[in-house]
Amino acid sequence: MHRFSAAALPLLAALPLAGAQAAPLVQHASGPFEITIIPAGAPEKEGRTATARMALEKRYTGALAASGKGTMLTAVSDTKGSAAYVAIERVSGTLAGRKGSFVLQHAGTMRGGTSQATITIVPDSGTEELSGISGTLALTAVDGKHFYALDYTLGQ
Repeated sequence: MHRFSAAALPLLAALPLAGAQAAPLVQHASGPFEITIIPAGAPEKEGRTATARMALEKRYTGALAASGKGTMLTAVSDTKGSAAYVAIERVSGTLAGRKGSFVLQHAGTMRGGTSQATITIVPDSGTEELSGISGTLALTAVDGKHFYALDYTLGQ
């Protein structure tokens, strides 16, 4: 039987278990991007909400040097500041010097002018040197300029 002092317990708890693998290191990439939104047909309005389909084209710069192409569906209420969107976007280029592509899933809402969005890398969508990528993307707009912040891991 082994006896340890109470002071040693936190140290023992911090030791990795035999056979345990370390979690992949979360990496961060950020920079500006430009976006073009192209309507794909006329909006359809029923009741107080108009729905529409649009094409997205983006150009990311910075640690993510890539183009993005996708499709977005929107629902916009006639109540000012209320809307929602979903989109699928394929991002192709280089991320921190690694070439490949991955797909982003977007889901966002706006209520009373306050927006909230979740943008996630679709599991197993990474190609080439970005195979195994996972993570999330955040978008911000400041004075009419757009910025991204990507937190990601690359599988082993």
